[in-house]
Amino acid sequence: MLEDKLKRMGYVLPVFDDSTTGKIERGLVDGDLLFISGQVPKDADGKITHRGKLGSDLQVSEGYEAARYCALNCLAVAKLFTKSLEGIVRIMRVRGFVNSSPHFTRQAEVVNGASELLIELLGSRGRHTRTAVGVAALPGDVAVEIDMVMRVRENVQSTRTEGDEIRMQHQDAT
Repeated sequence: MLEDKLKRMGYVLPVFDDSTTGKIERGLVDGDLLFISGQVPKDADGKITHRGKLGSDLQVSEGYEAARYCALNCLAVAKLFTKSLEGIVRIMRVRGFVNSSPHFTRQAEVVNGASELLIELLGSRGRHTRTAVGVAALPGDVAVEIDMVMRVRENVQSTRTEGDEIRMQHQDAT
């Protein structure tokens, strides 16, 4: 099981009990693609792990670790919708936003934290396309925010709700 492998890697997957956070969906599906909203570096208890700007407040190694936490939160969202990490067929795209001081140019090294975690956990299914962008600020002064697109197994369905929003629902055997 992939969650056991994560534990051996020294990480615990956060648990989300709801697909929404305020007015924003944590994830939406279209066909077999799951689009995951930007996730920030929070530990399993929901506490922000890294705040500040790379290049002035934080070192690349700290940003790298922050990106790993962002990836873990993306995986937790995926599990919310697929019931298990085994429901992930392939990570398609990772977009990393790095809270950067004006002269910081090592965003790709920071976002490698997420990319390398995904590849270590999922093997070839974790290989993906990627963007790493420096930004002037992120909400709550977090160091990194990452969103993802992944292909998932057919154990989730989408239904239209008010306003033509597509929301995820698990297919229940009940």
